[in-house]
Amino acid sequence: MKKIQIGAVALLVFLSVASLFEIGLASPNTVPAFLWSPHLQSANGELDEAVNYQVMSAKDLVGSVFTQGGWSNFLCSEKKLEQPVDVALVFIGRELLSSDVSSKRNSDPALVNTLNNLFTASNFSLAFPYIAAPEEERMENLLLSGLKEACPNNVGVSNIVFSDSCFVEDGTIQKLSDLQSFKDHLLARRETRKEGETDLVVLCSEGSESNSQAGQSRSERESILELVSSVEQSGSKYTALYVSDPYWYTSYKTLQRFLAETAKGNSTPEIATGCDELCKFKSSLLEGILVGIVFLLILISGLCCMAGIDTPTRFETPQDS
Repeated sequence: MKKIQIGAVALLVFLSVASLFEIGLASPNTVPAFLWSPHLQSANGELDEAVNYQVMSAKDLVGSVFTQGGWSNFLCSEKKLEQPVDVALVFIGRELLSSDVSSKRNSDPALVNTLNNLFTASNFSLAFPYIAAPEEERMENLLLSGLKEACPNNVGVSNIVFSDSCFVEDGTIQKLSDLQSFKDHLLARRETRKEGETDLVVLCSEGSESNSQAGQSRSERESILELVSSVEQSGSKYTALYVSDPYWYTSYKTLQRFLAETAKGNSTPEIATGCDELCKFKSSLLEGILVGIVFLLILISGLCCMAGIDTPTRFETPQDS
């Protein structure tokens, strides 16, 4: 009986370790975020650089940007500004993972080097290497929600602009189609912007695969460099945030096109459906849970059967004939 109990305990330990191993292998990857500004400085006038190695959610990242990054100081009109900026740039990429930044062999070394140069050359910089990608809400919507929470009374952003590739629920947000439209908008705002006003400009990348299908050769690195160069040439003070969100790889335009084709009856049966990292994580987690339940039922059934065996505690000695 003791051997049976030891075997049951060993089986439970094995199932627990197997479930943890299954979940650990399928855990979603984290993404990096970088915040920098060549115009903001610390109180003592020295370079301010910091790296937060904690694994945080995308919502906590937005909160840190508004608090530690100081964005609430110039995006909220009720707060006095000591170091105002003219433009707050946000780049939402679809390429980088945290492993790409820490490893020498990454998917886009040119983009990593560009972000590293912009980060290290700035007077103020914050790095968040491990951000858990949002599962239910996109980064651009979290940014707008964080802006409303940071400025509950009055949002001091004089002009908010998003790219068409960003999926935002607020229909009143102005959207621009391409990078040249952003450049023209920044030049126009330089002439009309009042002193102390700050513009929020958000550019969402559609990913290298979407760009190649649309015939666009401009990469994330080139878009970042061109937009930053355009702001610097206009003489505007800026602060910038780059955050990767690869799990929402499909752009809003692609989704709209697919729905439109489906509504017209033009959808073809050749359309392939894929499974992203989040899909693989959920399917592997469900698989591990189902396997664990099956083994647990087998274990319980075996224990019940063993407990139901009624054997005599002693045997009578046979009588001599």
